[in-house]
Amino acid sequence: MSVDADALFQPFTLGDLTLPNRLVMAPLTRNRAAEGDVARDITATYYAQRASAGLLISEGSQISHQGQGYLRTPGIYSPAQVAHWRKVTDAVHRAGGRILIQLWHVGRVSHTSLQPGGGAPVGPSPLRAQTKTFLEEGFAEVSEPRALDLSEIPGILRDYENAARNAKEAGFDGVEIHAANGYLLDQFMKDGSNHRTDSYGGSIENRARLTIEAAEAVLKVWDKGRVGIRLSPAKVNDTEDSNPQALFSHVVEKLDGLGLAYIHMIEGATQGDRNAVDVDYEGLRRSFRGAYIANNGYSRDMAAEAVASGNADLVAFGRLFIANPDLVERFRLNAPLNEPDRATFYGGGTEGYTEYPGLDEAA
Repeated sequence: MSVDADALFQPFTLGDLTLPNRLVMAPLTRNRAAEGDVARDITATYYAQRASAGLLISEGSQISHQGQGYLRTPGIYSPAQVAHWRKVTDAVHRAGGRILIQLWHVGRVSHTSLQPGGGAPVGPSPLRAQTKTFLEEGFAEVSEPRALDLSEIPGILRDYENAARNAKEAGFDGVEIHAANGYLLDQFMKDGSNHRTDSYGGSIENRARLTIEAAEAVLKVWDKGRVGIRLSPAKVNDTEDSNPQALFSHVVEKLDGLGLAYIHMIEGATQGDRNAVDVDYEGLRRSFRGAYIANNGYSRDMAAEAVASGNADLVAFGRLFIANPDLVERFRLNAPLNEPDRATFYGGGTEGYTEYPGLDEAA
């Protein structure tokens, strides 16, 4: 094994957590929640199988009924959801792992059938996203949104605070705020989706306001060493900005001032071109005093190089962790990897979820 590869298996102090290696399981929507949008028993098995990762970040968990955008995603706003997530965190901790929950409000990327009372999804502006969601019948176009009224925003922030409190009750080791991928906070930040003229629109400072306030709401509950945030400067879910370098330089500077444990950066287009947008990721990394989690299309060797060079502290993997519950050991041995079955990514039961073989089973 090369010295560079060894870098992936060194311990790391992330805020208040000590991680045994530099590999992170990225948040992955799997659409397998039970009635009431609660995590299932197989969800506990799924995460516990992958507990050798330095850190697990849960699939996005909606902070309210309004925050849901896809069928059968587990929430973190009801007592039943808290209780079922507790089974997951207990299983991960018994397996020796550490797990954060990703707090999620999808904003306009939703459908009336998923919203309270069949209402319209909400966003910064009444602009429909040219993207799809996952419903009973499969993938479908999202619904026309309505603009959030200024008077509703304090309620959104209370939802973030309450979800953070529920996450603590559910036994998570911390939280990640989902401010990426064209969902609510990202929609407010980017001028392609935010056409507001009030204190949450117009200037970069105004458009970034909700993201910073959401982080402050979470910090009322959690120590800053237990809070991270996910960002994506490129266009995702029809959400883009005309000057992403200026926008994200400002956002990262503000987040640094809050002392968050980490920023989780999707470099380029999700599952696509890493150079899809002109952003200096290394510069953003240097301007943030906390940890930097790199994400998007990394291989074992790319990850080893990024960590060894100091361009990243940790590297997150998504699809490789879906198909390889023992990805850490496979990387350590440079062993062959299982191929992920895309047909079983969304919805279903144990197939393509808890049934991928480990190295011992494969042998």
